[in-house]
Amino acid sequence: MRVLSRFLAAATNAAHFPAPSLPEIAFLGRSNVGKSSVINSLVGTKLARTSSTPGRTRSINFFEIRWPGKPQPELIFADLPGYGYAKIARAISDEWPKFIDPYLNERPSLALCVALIDVNIPPQQSDRQLLEFLSAQQRDFLVVATKSDRLSSPALQNALRTLSQHYPKARILPYSAKTGAGRDELWKQIRHAGMQKAAETPDPAAALNNS
Repeated sequence: MRVLSRFLAAATNAAHFPAPSLPEIAFLGRSNVGKSSVINSLVGTKLARTSSTPGRTRSINFFEIRWPGKPQPELIFADLPGYGYAKIARAISDEWPKFIDPYLNERPSLALCVALIDVNIPPQQSDRQLLEFLSAQQRDFLVVATKSDRLSSPALQNALRTLSQHYPKARILPYSAKTGAGRDELWKQIRHAGMQKAAETPDPAAALNNS
């Protein structure tokens, strides 16, 4: 299944964010975790640019998502820059808090944070810090264990058990952009979060203006 998508904006400053309107789904993860591949597998086309070089995404990229046959878009995907890659220029990474922190802290239309973690590597401190930050900000989040197709079934179960032990409060969903495993469940979680946000805040722009 392919959904319809349209690029909206690339923001490296909070002033460049599109006006909050539809529920937004943010995708976060370490550099080279497979974030772009997950987004592309969800929409059924090469929406987010994939690269073998970590740290290529240096802005928050916003994409409008619409279901075929529907006249209006339902969601916005926000693709955030990867973190945890040492070779990214310090001048670039130092700029990130100026737009990533405001987005995660203050964005009224943010419905769900999809935190991507590579299930093939041991739990990382930077991932733990991200999840603790999201919890502290009371942001709803879902951990997506990427590249699950690279492990045998017993090894995958062991890896997921390890993730659950390190992140006991997290919902964890194994996912493979290559095989599509987990795609339907992730869409279910995304659409549920979007509907909840839409019901809570019918007009996020108005909520922002009144704050």
